[in-house]
Amino acid sequence: MSADVFVTAHGPAAERARYERATARLDAPLAIVDLAAFEANARDLVRRAGGKPVRVASKSVRCRALLERVLAMDGFSGVMSFTLAESVWLARKGFRDVLLAYPSVDRARFAELTSDPGLAAAVTVMVDDAAQLDLIDAARGGAEEVRVCLELDTSLRLLGGRVRVGALRSPLHEPARLVELARAVVRRPGFRVVGLMAYEGHLAGVGDAPAGRPLRARTVRLMQAAARRQLVARRAEAVRAVREVTELEFVNGGGTGSVQHTVAEAVVTEVAAGSGLYQPRLFDDYTAFRGRPAALFALPVVRRPGVGVVTVLGGGYPASGVPGADRLPVPYLPRGLRYDSMEGAGEVQTPLVGAAADGLSVGDRVWFRHAKAGELCERFEALHLVDGDRVVDTVPTYRGEGRTFL
Repeated sequence: MSADVFVTAHGPAAERARYERATARLDAPLAIVDLAAFEANARDLVRRAGGKPVRVASKSVRCRALLERVLAMDGFSGVMSFTLAESVWLARKGFRDVLLAYPSVDRARFAELTSDPGLAAAVTVMVDDAAQLDLIDAARGGAEEVRVCLELDTSLRLLGGRVRVGALRSPLHEPARLVELARAVVRRPGFRVVGLMAYEGHLAGVGDAPAGRPLRARTVRLMQAAARRQLVARRAEAVRAVREVTELEFVNGGGTGSVQHTVAEAVVTEVAAGSGLYQPRLFDDYTAFRGRPAALFALPVVRRPGVGVVTVLGGGYPASGVPGADRLPVPYLPRGLRYDSMEGAGEVQTPLVGAAADGLSVGDRVWFRHAKAGELCERFEALHLVDGDRVVDTVPTYRGEGRTFL
């Protein structure tokens, strides 16, 4: 169910009133997670995964309590982390299966990892270049074996490679290059290949049904169909080739937007997902699934500059990626508010215009949805967990635990 359909079905006024009752004793700015929506989204991810385990992408959650909550649900297993410092911290907090999604050059943490048998067993690091192995060896603080995952580039190549679609990630596009690195790891003492990852961001993170843009929707669908055909064959070839060199514990792929397609590939043993738990704005534009907005933040009205306009405190919380309007949070409740075209979202204040402004007074709140998932947690130290019309718990974000993991 899309955000618009969900709110229409339940009534935007009723939803806003529920959140206001739940947080009446709290001062804004504040951030909430609606537990019913969060858990419904989690169950839908498991449904789409079709029996294969879902590894939780921590960068899209950035809250230890919610990571623990979702991992306690059937169908989820393991964490996909975003820095080595975070990986080590999570392992020390009791997370026993942490896959680092990106190569690291954190020498201090590699020294820590290789000196502790518990950490070395719990954390798998990402490698796509022999130079990364050299750095780990130079940083070693002990003799513990390093668990390694290799990353296959998933980008779509057309016209003999002159056209490329997909994230600039791993240099290992052809299976032969992946096998070459796998052999280098196997020959090298102190390392063991345990997994292969292939993250198809142009499939998992690009919506195929952008509102009001039918031509773009058709273009995206054609691109994604071609990309899937190419990737299915190449990923299968890569897995077969690497398994001739060494055994693999797991083959990871996918993301929130492509779960149901990725699990259909026999060689894939698990999928990663995280954004679908919070259902941020950028994940509304998919035909394959409809999530419920679970993570929201509220900003207080501090000014009434004139008819049809209010000003809220702060609000300039852009998401990462190519700058544009789609990277800004969207005013969500009450309905009928939009940014002023001359000011946009501001660092210290944000004017909002629209008919709904005249129903707001100083001290009232406007509820927003962030464009991306976990990045919201970089702005708030705590998330208030809402069940019905009550806050049932308040839990720290990574920021609230003093962890930024840059």
